Amino acid sequence: MSADPALDALFVPLANGAVRLPLKRTLFLRARLGEWLYAWPRERFLCEQTFKPFADSLARAGAVIDGGDATADALHEQPCFPLVLVLPPRQRDEARALLADAVRRSAEGGIVIAAQANNEGAGAVSADLERLVGPLQHLSKHKCRVVWTAVSKARIDQAITDEWSALDAPRPILDGRLVSRPGLFAWDRIDPASAMLASLLPPSLAGRVADLGAGYGYLSTEIIRRCPAVRSIDLYDAEHRALEPARLNVARAIAESTRVISTHALWHDVSAGLPQRYDAIVSNPPFHQGRVDQPELGQAFISAAATALESTGTFWMVANRHLPYEATLSTHFAVVRTVEVRNGFKVIEAREPRR
Repeated sequence: MSADPALDALFVPLANGAVRLPLKRTLFLRARLGEWLYAWPRERFLCEQTFKPFADSLARAGAVIDGGDATADALHEQPCFPLVLVLPPRQRDEARALLADAVRRSAEGGIVIAAQANNEGAGAVSADLERLVGPLQHLSKHKCRVVWTAVSKARIDQAITDEWSALDAPRPILDGRLVSRPGLFAWDRIDPASAMLASLLPPSLAGRVADLGAGYGYLSTEIIRRCPAVRSIDLYDAEHRALEPARLNVARAIAESTRVISTHALWHDVSAGLPQRYDAIVSNPPFHQGRVDQPELGQAFISAAATALESTGTFWMVANRHLPYEATLSTHFAVVRTVEVRNGFKVIEAREPRR
């Protein structure tokens, strides 16, 4: 079975002639690396991808890519496209915003094609796209559903398009304490593992701090509130969409603290290493992409933290109890201690990084 069935299914209408690849450039939203890049003229696709590892793999393969650094105003100024391909995410509000973006950026008479796995919301994607633009054509392949239609601007439900476009904007959560956006990790709540780590961080953390896999910035806001000697925080996340809410949240926390703290929210693949050294690093590292556990992601975060810490620095992390991180930690740090195990999570402190 294909490693990326939705991606393979997306190109079936082009392969079987149901849709023709236009001579003008095609827009590919949430593009991912696959055989399509070698089967079709890559220069005729503009790929947009907000997840840094996927964007980097596309760039290395020679795709024309917009990774997410463009502003919303710049995207609105781009020309309309005769063909828009979409790989919607599982989270429905995020998917609806992406479908609305695809319709908005399609030329009059242009075609929008979307594909999703049957067990990840294909029915919802089909229903939502039909609600935006009317009747669809469809096919099933690789346990996925592919839907497409020619876009008539007169037939578009503009009110729904505008409403759904706004779903991706940062919004207040937790009674306005923080802001987030759909599709980020634990986007509308405080992740219990992160809360546990925050509660155990020592107030003595000081100097330059990095937050790896920062998401919408919860851990960094807690460091600002709990650790008065911290003078700067860099928030790293592979998802570009996390950066704006993270900036808003830490800015509010700093204002409430009345201290001067330097912060940067950085679009970065932590597994590739960090660009500078820190006095302390905290992390609730990711351990899966999609539904598959990938503990090697957390192991890569541990390695990056060890390399980026000052010799006197400390690394604090939280993880699901079952994840096998202790051997990696012992390889990279001379001192490793489990601070607490509770409710299926473990908080670990590591010191004296091995060079």
